[in-house]
Amino acid sequence: MSVCPKQSEPPKGAAMKGGRSATHFPPQAYSSTFRGPPGAATGAPPRSDSAPATVAGPISHQHQNALDLSLPASPVLLKTRHSHWFQLSGHPDSLAPAGPGTVWKKRSPNSDDTEGRVYEELQRDPLLQDIVPRYYRQVEYQGEQFIELQDLLHGFQDPYVIDIKMGTRTFLESEVRKTAARPDLYHKMVAIDADAPTPEEHRLQAVTKLRYMQFRELQSSTCSEGFRIEAMKCRGSAPVTDLKTVKSSAEVLHTLDVFLGGREDMRQRLLARLCDMRTKIDQSDYFKSREVVGSSLFIVYDDAKLGAWLIDFAKTNRLPEGRTVDHRAPWEPGNHEEGLLFGFDRLISMVGSIRIPERGGRFARPLSVSVKS
Repeated sequence: MSVCPKQSEPPKGAAMKGGRSATHFPPQAYSSTFRGPPGAATGAPPRSDSAPATVAGPISHQHQNALDLSLPASPVLLKTRHSHWFQLSGHPDSLAPAGPGTVWKKRSPNSDDTEGRVYEELQRDPLLQDIVPRYYRQVEYQGEQFIELQDLLHGFQDPYVIDIKMGTRTFLESEVRKTAARPDLYHKMVAIDADAPTPEEHRLQAVTKLRYMQFRELQSSTCSEGFRIEAMKCRGSAPVTDLKTVKSSAEVLHTLDVFLGGREDMRQRLLARLCDMRTKIDQSDYFKSREVVGSSLFIVYDDAKLGAWLIDFAKTNRLPEGRTVDHRAPWEPGNHEEGLLFGFDRLISMVGSIRIPERGGRFARPLSVSVKS
């Protein structure tokens, strides 16, 4: 029996912040030049939760001072009630606050505009625009490239936040085409598990990139569950950032249970939101023709509301003409399957199986997550 509610939208009161509409930007807002540091107004008018969601094309802004930012990789920024920033996962300093309710995310050097293009395409799709952060523009700043996105923490008060890497494969096929065995990857492998290499690999003291990447995926729940928990922050606790080795179903279930903090209402809202997102991805022609590698689910809730969005599309690629994927089939070299929807299936099943007892008060469950070293 399906754990998803019959309705395709979350129940009343379970409004998803990512699904709230944005201000209609007039064309001139995307042709102006803004000068000033991040944190100042971006030139776009303030957004309204009641206006229709519309996104215009990219813009290049020129600014006066350099940002010291590094490479982005599934970043999650937490702003507490004291306005302190915490980056839950990804490379340090990969995001910077921009205008009210927006952030800048730095593009990797020498990368194309894959992520910005994917956000633009998703934003234009009525079926999919509410499952991702709102995309505003591209920004050029001191010769570096950024994309400006909705700050998903904006409006939440001291929330619970979790970053979940989706899929059974988090590396591109192009990353593992070289078949030469590498000593550096062998040493990385034995540093994690001295018994992992085969006798032949021990003799050569080298492993291929594909072998190492698959070995690394097996250290977490990526292969077995189709997702892995990257990091988490609960109310009143420091961020927990060493969750990549949470592997067994029991460990994953316990971590999700801790994240829900004894809130049955939020468990139901999250379940409804995940089911809605899965249905939209499953029905989408766009996703049928895309390989989505390394994307993450960003989930946040506080006393009053819950939001969940799919983020990180730097490794999302259009498939060759005539090829499609269902995001559930096992990966074989060349078939482009990455297990995105398999991960949704397993996550929904786990959230649906959590039983939260009746209890007084809110956020009653303490943070207690054990991580294997």
